[in-house]
Amino acid sequence: MKNILEKLKGVSKSDLAHKITEEEQLRRQVTALFGLLSNIYGSDKLILKAGKLEALNLMRSEILGERVLALQKIVFEDPTIDIIPSYQDIPLIIEDIEDEIADIIARKSVEDKLEKKIAERMQQRHEEYMQEIKMQILKENAGPENAQTLKQLNHLEELDKKKLARTAMDVLRPSSLDEVVGQERAVQALLSKLASPYPQHIILYGPPGVGKTTTARLALEAVKDNAHSPFEENAPFVEVDGTTLRWDPREVTNPLLGSVHDPIYQGARKDLAESGIPEPKLGLVTDAHGGILFIDEIGELDPILQNKLLKVLEDKKVYFDSAYYDPEDANIPKYIKKLFEEGAPADFILIGATTRDPESINPAIRSRCAEVYFEPLNPQDIQEIVRNAAEKLNVALEPGIPAIISEYTIEGRKAINIMADAYGMVLYRYSAAGNSQDRPVITEQDVYQVVQTSRLHPYVTVKGSDTGEIGRIFGLGVLGFVGSVLEIEAVAFPVKKKGTGSIRFNDTAGSMAKDSVFNAASVIRQVTGEDLNNYDVHVNIVGGGQIDGPSAGCAITLTIISALQGKPIRQNVAVTGEISIQGKVKAVGGVLEKIYGAKQAGITTILIPEENAKDVPFDMKNIKVIPVQTIQKAMEYVFAAEE
Repeated sequence: MKNILEKLKGVSKSDLAHKITEEEQLRRQVTALFGLLSNIYGSDKLILKAGKLEALNLMRSEILGERVLALQKIVFEDPTIDIIPSYQDIPLIIEDIEDEIADIIARKSVEDKLEKKIAERMQQRHEEYMQEIKMQILKENAGPENAQTLKQLNHLEELDKKKLARTAMDVLRPSSLDEVVGQERAVQALLSKLASPYPQHIILYGPPGVGKTTTARLALEAVKDNAHSPFEENAPFVEVDGTTLRWDPREVTNPLLGSVHDPIYQGARKDLAESGIPEPKLGLVTDAHGGILFIDEIGELDPILQNKLLKVLEDKKVYFDSAYYDPEDANIPKYIKKLFEEGAPADFILIGATTRDPESINPAIRSRCAEVYFEPLNPQDIQEIVRNAAEKLNVALEPGIPAIISEYTIEGRKAINIMADAYGMVLYRYSAAGNSQDRPVITEQDVYQVVQTSRLHPYVTVKGSDTGEIGRIFGLGVLGFVGSVLEIEAVAFPVKKKGTGSIRFNDTAGSMAKDSVFNAASVIRQVTGEDLNNYDVHVNIVGGGQIDGPSAGCAITLTIISALQGKPIRQNVAVTGEISIQGKVKAVGGVLEKIYGAKQAGITTILIPEENAKDVPFDMKNIKVIPVQTIQKAMEYVFAAEE
């Protein structure tokens, strides 16, 4: 420190600042040169080179002269240079070092160009050699083609050129979620489960022809742009019908999960079979990786296959196994080794659709899936679908056509097919008459002709009315996911001798419905004081419909009371609910479906058990739902007021 202070004596502040600035500049030059060498040789090789030339410690020194000496040793590759340059000599030495580095870079550039040209020339020679070999093989063996096979190939290519116009379903199928009719709640529920950062597996329940498949396909496209959605722009939508997927106990093939083609019995690829290497074949679950696997009619899927699919949902991979696989075999391609050792990726979202009851689905799969129910289409929905189809076909409709079509189907797909048939009939008629109108008109007669040709029948044969009728009431039933109105009637005749009466009931309606009749007898005696043993009572379910459950009990009780007392029942009211022997109206299932069935029949009021009040949708329109707890309360609503 004393020596430094003595050297600085007499040095002005400006000279001192200039000296410090110059030294800092030299330090930066040296640092830059080390960086340049690192780029040329690479960091690891530069350190090795410095170690061999005894310059490693000098390179890491804080003293400028020692760092310059390290540069000299490395650049000139001379370990004998050992004089630390003075401060005054450093600029000249740096210039020499820069010149040498420039020469090194120039040489390296020339070497890289030469190596590139050599590689290109070698590749060219290799390709020429391979081409010569191929030509030689072709000359030795004319190959599998002959005049007959080339003729067949030409025939197939000609067939590929022929294309028919798109089908009506291709044109009329919804192209966006806004065009899906009557499923607003289901669409919202589906989107909310896919747009989340943690999307859920989903099972869609509902009757056929209400848009389950179309909605699932459109939902994926809709959520791709959502900020929270994990689906990428190219996320796949893989669709398969569950009825076509069957479990092969021999495991020769499995299009859903994938399988292994062994080299001897199952026909692996020729080059692999010759080496005794098994070949994994990837399945649809891997094709759907990163997207959605849609299984239509998942309820028809083989139970064993459902269990195996469950394993894939848990692991997000498919694992392969084969007795022919030898991990030590050096001839096994890397992709096959990776598939056997790590499995094939299968991280997808499962969407299953079914028209069957939830109980038909594997409970373990159901427990891992959110469940969304699609609602039956009401007449207003069918009419809207018909009007939308007419707009897409650019065809005019007579005013009553949407209502007519809605009488014959509750399926959107069927309504479109009726429209397409009528459209084709109109075009044929116009063509035969030489009519060249721009916009054809479908008449009611056209629709009725399609209906008659297709042997269609009105879907709803029972209609509600504002009148009252004795001994006749509307009950409600459910078949699958579709509700319907049951016409229940009763008559009662006093017997000549008391206590000798009988009760008749059509057995085809089911044993539980018959039990409801006997429950009704006890309730009627309690409510009215009448003993049914004094009457011959006949209860009939019109059409003999099978009633799977006790939900007609309340309706049967009310119609018998009407027949006994001669009180007319309002014919715009429908009733559902089990009747207990104490006269209480007990909860039943399928309330939502029953409400839709009643709306289709023109019913304006529904009586349901009070316990089912929570099952009624909040946004019901054009129908009044009244919860009741006892048979006495139900009687207040069903019996028409006496004039």
